[in-house]
Amino acid sequence: MNATTSQPALPDRLSVNPRSQYYAAEYFEHDIGIKINGKERFDVEEYCISEGWVKVASRKALDRRGQPLMMTVKGEVEAFYK
Repeated sequence: MNATTSQPALPDRLSVNPRSQYYAAEYFEHDIGIKINGKERFDVEEYCISEGWVKVASRKALDRRGQPLMMTVKGEVEAFYK
């Protein structure tokens, strides 16, 4: 059985936060990997392939709602299924 036939094509922009307009639960039924500048990152909260950035949570800083502040890392972004 080929697992790639049941996986939807990954969108240009996707977020893991359910409060975001770019969140889509059907993509998270499968394991997704993100590479930025050829190196795989495991702490990505949101990505955009066409604009070339990923957002990762800062370690300690929180916003006024108690959510971690996001830092933007720019470069060549590649999203793939594991």
